[in-house]
Amino acid sequence: MADETDSNLILPDNLPGLNAWKARRHLLDTKDMSVEEVDALIAVAKLCKEIHSKGRPPLTVLSHKVVANLFYENSTRTRSSFELAARKLGASVLNLDIRMSSVAKGETIEDTARTLVSMGVDAVVQRHSSSGSAHKLAELLRHEVHVLNAGDGWNAHPTQALLDLFSMQETGKTIKGRKVAIIGDITHSRVARSNIWLLQKLGADIHVAGPPTLVPVELDSFGVTVHEKLEPAIKDADFVIALRLQLERQDEGLIPSIGEYKRLYRLDHERIKRCKPDVRVLHPGPVNRGIEITDDLVDDSKVSLVNLQVANGIAVRMAVLYLLMYDGQGT
Repeated sequence: MADETDSNLILPDNLPGLNAWKARRHLLDTKDMSVEEVDALIAVAKLCKEIHSKGRPPLTVLSHKVVANLFYENSTRTRSSFELAARKLGASVLNLDIRMSSVAKGETIEDTARTLVSMGVDAVVQRHSSSGSAHKLAELLRHEVHVLNAGDGWNAHPTQALLDLFSMQETGKTIKGRKVAIIGDITHSRVARSNIWLLQKLGADIHVAGPPTLVPVELDSFGVTVHEKLEPAIKDADFVIALRLQLERQDEGLIPSIGEYKRLYRLDHERIKRCKPDVRVLHPGPVNRGIEITDDLVDDSKVSLVNLQVANGIAVRMAVLYLLMYDGQGT
């Protein structure tokens, strides 16, 4: 518990996974996280959520640190969540406007990395359209700057998967043995990949469904059960994650029409009757209301975790920043 007068987070004694976090420099995906690291992060996120929800003044544990948001793709929600998380820990935040920066004038990622080091930045939160870009930046920065992947192409979005896990666990359910259905455009979803890596590690039974053109065939080899139809995928599911459909998929010929997608894959109250009675529905946001999920289901707090996910995103990102960056020198 964090004391009201303390600028630090007081963590449970002998928390497993803390040593692994001390040795970790970056958070690039969930694939290389140990179960102990995940458990430690969730424990810290719980403390951070308590601090954030009480509206307390910012901590000062990262008061000597600078976090740079480097977003090559627009994402108001994720960038704002990381910014608020950093400020809640006392860090200074530098929001780099790519449209006005040297990057827009042709600066390479290598040059950007050198610039960030020269500026004395301690951590970079990067979102990029190219898969593997976060790994490339981490290789360039090595031990000089922490890199947090806020989404790289179709590859990974680790903090989204971690906040999804946190939200699931807050329902009181353990993840081991639970059926989790992921519905929609799996092929182009970094959220799906990060969730699959993370939830399988914790013993979940993963099922996916979507148009055949939007579900990669290799998923079978990863122990994921693939369905073409929605109904068997969500049957007796404990959790259902609906993915955002990029509307341009219709123009690309990957789905016949938005109307056909809604008919086959949209979640509504009638369809989720096939799930467990206490099923919970998640979505990484922003939701295309009426396309992936009906309005009334999104707004049904007894079923939908969408608003909880937003709140938990701040706590999880606070925990990640703290575990990667805290060096005992906060004022």
